[in-house]
Amino acid sequence: MKKYVYSFEEGNKDMKSLLGGKGANLAEMTGIGLPVPQGFTITTEACTFYYQHNKNPPAEFDAQVKEKLQELEKKTGKKFGDPENSLLVSVRSGARASMPGMMDTILNLGLNDETLKGIVKKTGNESFAYNAFRRFIQMFGGVVLGVEKAKFEELLEEVKHSRKVKLDTELDADGWNEVVSKYKELVEKETGKPFPSDPTVQLKMAINAVFSSWNNPRAITYRKLNKIPDDWGTAVNVQAMVFGNMGNDSGTGVAFTRNPSTGEKKLYGEYLMNAQGEDVVAGIRTPQPIAQLEKENPRVYAEFKKIAELLERHYKDMQDMEFTIEKGKLYMLQTRNGKRTGKASVRIAVDMVDEGLITTEEALLRVIPTDLNQLMHKSVDPKAKAEVIAAGLAASPGAAVGQIVFDAEEAVEWAEQKKKVILVRPETTPDDIHGMVAAQGILTSRGGMTSHAAVVARGMGKCCVSGAESVKADIKNKTVTAGGHTLKEGDWITLDGTTGRVMLGQVPLVDPSLGGEFVKLIGWADEYRRLRVRANADIPRDAEKAFEFGAEGIGLCRTEHMFFEEGRLTFMQEMIMAENTEDRKKALAKLLPFQRSDFIGLFKAMKGQPVTIRLIDPPLHEFLPSREELIADVAVLKATGRNSAQLKEKEKLLAIVNKLHEFNPMLGLRGIRLGIVYPEITDMQVQAIMEAAVEVTKSGMRVKPEIMIPLVGHVNELKVAKEQTVKVAEEVLAKNPGVKIEYTVGTMIELPRAALTADEIAQEAEFFSFGTNDLTQTTFGFSRDDAEPKFLAYYVDKKILPISPFIELDRNGVGKLVKMGIELGRKTKAKLKVGICGEHGGDPSSIEFCHMVGMDYVSCSPFRVPIARLAAAQAAIREKQGMKEEIHMTA
Repeated sequence: MKKYVYSFEEGNKDMKSLLGGKGANLAEMTGIGLPVPQGFTITTEACTFYYQHNKNPPAEFDAQVKEKLQELEKKTGKKFGDPENSLLVSVRSGARASMPGMMDTILNLGLNDETLKGIVKKTGNESFAYNAFRRFIQMFGGVVLGVEKAKFEELLEEVKHSRKVKLDTELDADGWNEVVSKYKELVEKETGKPFPSDPTVQLKMAINAVFSSWNNPRAITYRKLNKIPDDWGTAVNVQAMVFGNMGNDSGTGVAFTRNPSTGEKKLYGEYLMNAQGEDVVAGIRTPQPIAQLEKENPRVYAEFKKIAELLERHYKDMQDMEFTIEKGKLYMLQTRNGKRTGKASVRIAVDMVDEGLITTEEALLRVIPTDLNQLMHKSVDPKAKAEVIAAGLAASPGAAVGQIVFDAEEAVEWAEQKKKVILVRPETTPDDIHGMVAAQGILTSRGGMTSHAAVVARGMGKCCVSGAESVKADIKNKTVTAGGHTLKEGDWITLDGTTGRVMLGQVPLVDPSLGGEFVKLIGWADEYRRLRVRANADIPRDAEKAFEFGAEGIGLCRTEHMFFEEGRLTFMQEMIMAENTEDRKKALAKLLPFQRSDFIGLFKAMKGQPVTIRLIDPPLHEFLPSREELIADVAVLKATGRNSAQLKEKEKLLAIVNKLHEFNPMLGLRGIRLGIVYPEITDMQVQAIMEAAVEVTKSGMRVKPEIMIPLVGHVNELKVAKEQTVKVAEEVLAKNPGVKIEYTVGTMIELPRAALTADEIAQEAEFFSFGTNDLTQTTFGFSRDDAEPKFLAYYVDKKILPISPFIELDRNGVGKLVKMGIELGRKTKAKLKVGICGEHGGDPSSIEFCHMVGMDYVSCSPFRVPIARLAAAQAAIREKQGMKEEIHMTA
């Protein structure tokens, strides 16, 4: 018989795949003797079975749950459903990867009218008992029975208002009894059935509801964001209840062994006395900082601090812990490797190496490469004048400027219109996650550093200010008041998630500066990685930023981008409209100084590192007005009969656009084909490259130009283009005797035929650079501009594709062509230099693949250079350790 249910004594921290992160860690804490309320875990395999069999559990499941429940009764000395001595339990989700707040939890399960009497009699605290019952009805009613949470909240507010109290804790037993009665009436009205009173039925329904929450919309969204497989399923933890709301000697809290925003080695967290767990994370009451507990209850604080230190040493990582104090006794409800910002991740990894807890290899593997993006966050310009209208908690670092919106749906809609928005809420809930993704930053008036908004924003690397109590958000009327100002939807504000400030209007931001632990970590990465890292840069400013971030050259300079600069597009259009070669050359001569100047800037910025310059790639019509616009302009001018000179010019331009028009321009006259048909374009570009190289060389700086010819499909194309390129290059050098420049001529491999005949192409090419964006398009038969908005997201959503192949390299298809192209090319030239350029060059999974197939370098955008350096090191370490790439999640 397959085992689906494990008591906490039967598991350990290495069983996350089976018991989920929460269950495995509860078992581990039990095993090392910490004060953990006892319970049992239903495995992820049971959840998988549940979904595979039309939401029916295994046949032996009920019997195994019953057996473990009876064991729990013996351990606690209580009996489930007993009116005199009732065992109450919590039912919580627990996937193998941490998904905070995304799935469901039910507390106080086992309460009914009869067991309630026993709780009252045993505790002597009628107010506590009725409060516990109303919480259970509300949670069970929402999670299991589908009654809207807001309807419960409205009833609670009605009772508080009628009894003239503001806080939940001010309600007496009669008040809570009234709430219970109203809640029961609501459930029966909404569901057509009385609230279930049989604890066994309650438990079965709750377990199924937690299984079902694996596929609720917010959980699905979170898994997509964090690349968590849909077939993992969640475990379910059934645990004996301990109560933090039994009076002022009871409480509950959440704490981290280090600061999850900054990485500072200091106990960090919050707690509330006379409260249950969801009160802290839901943001309903603003909690106290954990340091205050030392003053309020020194004995419990000392015990908790000792446990926190033990857990960090045991797991060798920063821990995120939940605890409850019941009548002065401390209980540990959870520990897990804590989610943290990129800044904190780097500092914690480096500090733990310095403390001797982990090795440099472990430190490098511990940091998620894409989290380094967060270190690149902008901050508020310290020199800027700013009117601070409110202050809250610095929940997630960085700064954000945006227009106010008040709900998640609007945040998404406005973001789709390319508007920058700040989501303003009293507090966020897991249902707001899509709006949080769309927003530049999040502002809440309630909630602490461990509230939903804070935790999720830190995980996303989003700026967040929480618990700004002076901010009064009127969601219904879409206004917010702060600092004497009343702002409406669409007004601009600025958030500083590093300090907690809220500022009026659009305050200037500044780019980040990197140093300290970041430099140390990336220095370690450079010692381990084999792949070199270059940058894609088209202008000197980008090249300088790339060099600052550690780029070892430019892997892709797209020369066509230079033609769109002010003052150049006119000459480019003049060249296109030329009716003969001589006129084209005249127009190109006007562009030559601009190109040469740009290349000089790139060479100087790279300080002797190689610079790969791609000759013009797109079709010529991209430099002209659109055909549709011109047709409309001509029609209007003809209809009005005005400005005949303008009409003549527009008609001439339209004729040229019509001549250049192609049914499929992606596969038309572009790249090498353009250079062969109009060789004067190639001549001008090569001349500009070489003249720039000569000038910089004469100034005493070494230059390494790599001239790259795009879209080669046949070796004969490259042979023609290379002869032409070398001819012009040598002519420039001949005019500058004594100047020696090592230049190379290579090609982009971006067509399937190029990969399949790479051995032939390598006879002419001195290097390969895989253009995997076009190679992906031509391998799949996708037009990216059409696929992404029309069906690609649907394909990913329906699991037809695991992820967009434009985000992460398709190893099984495109990857095979890349691997084949490298192997064939190096059969011809054993030392052929091979790299990749484009967006895949900055994606950690794609970088690992590039390492595996033996590339020499990757090239990515300047701000992704540090990410690529770390990802390349991780690939080398995993290869050394025999590891496969893992999903970067904390449990």
